Amino acid sequence: MGIYLNSKKPFSLYESEKKQPYFVDKTQMLQEIIPLAETGNGFICITRPRRFGKTVMANMISSFFGKGMDAEGLFEGLYISRLENAREHLNRYHVISISWNETPRKCSSYIQYIERIENRLVKDLKSVFPDMDADINTEEMPVWDVLEEIYEKYEEKFIFVFDEWDYIFHQNFVHEADKKSYLVFLSSLLKDKPYVLFVYMTGILPIAKYSSGSELNMFLEYTMAAKEKYCRYFGFSDAETDELYLRYREFTKDAKISREDLRTWYDGYQTAAGIKMYNPRSVVCALRDNQLSNYWTSSGPYDEIFYYIQKNIAEVRDGLALMVSGIPVSARVEEYAAAAMHLQTKDEIFSAMVVYGFLTYENGKVFIPNKELMDRFTDMLRKEPSLGYIYRLARKSECMLQATLRGDTEVMTEILEYAHHTETPMLHYINETELAAIVNLVYLSARDSYRVEREDKAGTGYVDFIFYPETDPSADGIILELKIDHTPEDAIRQIHERKYALRFYGKTGELPKYTGQILAVGIAYDRKTKKHSCKVEYLKRHNAGK
Repeated sequence: MGIYLNSKKPFSLYESEKKQPYFVDKTQMLQEIIPLAETGNGFICITRPRRFGKTVMANMISSFFGKGMDAEGLFEGLYISRLENAREHLNRYHVISISWNETPRKCSSYIQYIERIENRLVKDLKSVFPDMDADINTEEMPVWDVLEEIYEKYEEKFIFVFDEWDYIFHQNFVHEADKKSYLVFLSSLLKDKPYVLFVYMTGILPIAKYSSGSELNMFLEYTMAAKEKYCRYFGFSDAETDELYLRYREFTKDAKISREDLRTWYDGYQTAAGIKMYNPRSVVCALRDNQLSNYWTSSGPYDEIFYYIQKNIAEVRDGLALMVSGIPVSARVEEYAAAAMHLQTKDEIFSAMVVYGFLTYENGKVFIPNKELMDRFTDMLRKEPSLGYIYRLARKSECMLQATLRGDTEVMTEILEYAHHTETPMLHYINETELAAIVNLVYLSARDSYRVEREDKAGTGYVDFIFYPETDPSADGIILELKIDHTPEDAIRQIHERKYALRFYGKTGELPKYTGQILAVGIAYDRKTKKHSCKVEYLKRHNAGK
């Protein structure tokens, strides 16, 4: 056993993962990987956003196939243990497992980085195969030559499991020439080599953009937006989340999270197979902590997606305004686009955001998948001046909310007029969708204390916006209806007629969750006069639903 060759590390990490109360059995994937060991010469690269279980899967594969540790007990009771042919592959192979996100102390160059990996691997090989020909100078030989010597003498083949293969592409010590050298290194190590049984590789960024030539063209790439195969093994499905929620209710004395909360906060990622997936790390953290929260962690280079937005404002800000309003935006997504550091077009930028997991993609449109990510975007819009009119309108949102709560329609109208006359190139108020986008921005701060739902089913219809007071159930709730070329009185009338206020009442016999007053808010825009008008009315609780 060594650091990379037949290492104990993947076994230990996967064993620890299995002991967790919210562990999900994904060993069914091994059923699809085993044929690679049987036929040989397989090269697959799985690209997914951060925190979608790539490392756990890599450790599972290394633990199952590798000779480092006896894993029979580790996989006992899991799906793969029920397959007849699984046992003949368990711990039968030499596995070289490398996490490429580990660097030498005080690493300042690509040479330091790659020599550390190569030296460690050669040391492992010499340890496992100590009786190689004495006249071979392994100190001077590249690692692929050492592996070929081993194959020639012992006919041994190796499984390679590489996690985060693309890590170095965003490191400060790596330059453009180094990236090319790295691709040549991987190609020399893996391509057309008799000692390679199969290679399983993971990362954020697909290979295509980096390997524009033939260096790594032997890989089949499996991306979330484009390829159906392996989709179900990364992220949590509805059924898996249902099972985890049942465990949570069993384990947690004072359970504070509802099943619908998990869907609202962490669901919404779309796979090419049409499966909606939950962010696995966020679900587990929320259940473990018994608290809904934003578990999206900043990770240096990966949050540079916001750098793309800041440097390409004209191409993306209008789309952001719509998406933060819950409106999908048309885009042509190509997953390799994130590999470029100089993205220029809206499609390239949105493609990169899909790759990194900030957006999801379905039927030709991109959108923000859930509340966890919506909160991140909302925070960015309120703090980033380079976003222009979006930032300025977001900054007005606290004033707009307070004016609404006190029924000050004059201030409300002034803010909406400001919104209309500021820099809003895409918002021509052709329809209520565009008006909704502006209204959403000027009420952005409401999300700090309200759960804001768009096109929510209420009474006998769908209300444009409904604000549920989440931090203080005794605060005033807001029902907001929009009208183009009608009056705000028409909007208020619709709120009454369609009984939208029923959404603030519990089921028959239950005490209402929200106990404050209910505000009916009508906002209208006249395309002829190009003027806004507003009306705020308090609904009496005893007849609000009548």
